[in-house]
Amino acid sequence: MLLVAGLAVILVLVGLVNNKINDMVNPLRKVNHVLSTQVANLLHPTPTIIPDPVTIINEVQSLARLETIRYSVEKVVTAEVNQGVLGPLFGDRLLFVAHGYVIAGIDMSKIRREDLWLEGGTLNVRLPAAEILVATLDNDKSYVYDRKTGLFTRGDPSLETQVRQVAEQEILKSATQDGILDQAISNAQTYLRWFFETLGYKQITFAITPQ
Repeated sequence: MLLVAGLAVILVLVGLVNNKINDMVNPLRKVNHVLSTQVANLLHPTPTIIPDPVTIINEVQSLARLETIRYSVEKVVTAEVNQGVLGPLFGDRLLFVAHGYVIAGIDMSKIRREDLWLEGGTLNVRLPAAEILVATLDNDKSYVYDRKTGLFTRGDPSLETQVRQVAEQEILKSATQDGILDQAISNAQTYLRWFFETLGYKQITFAITPQ
């Protein structure tokens, strides 16, 4: 019994000592955590973005566009500067992953009164040519995958801007080569045929104004 009681007392004392040690160490842990957070903030600061309070609206324009198709495109673009023998010293290489979208359709405001006429019970509709309505990068999804500069250069600060411009052009080019304009006019006819049929026209023919 005395042995058991002695062990119990020892365990209680050990517990008290451990609690005391934890009480002493916890403040140090908290200080270390605060210091590590402050160091991380210094090494990787969060930028403060302050928009100018003055906003200038240059133009307000009414639109009557019928968007009939949207392409989502991904393109990888590489830009290289001074990649010869001296590349490791003065070179600059950027690999950019571009995500963008292209929207095509027709501008309904270009349809005039004489572009719709009835002939023998058939509604004739002359549509304007399809056009690209929007072609832009998705900045939320586009990013610089890799950037390597030589030992003695910080790189061209305008290189990423140039790459973004080329990427936007390439995205538009890819969609155009894939036939986005043809699909846009086909979708426009499908939608407008349904629209005119709901108005009671049974026979509808379409003609396309040449570009």
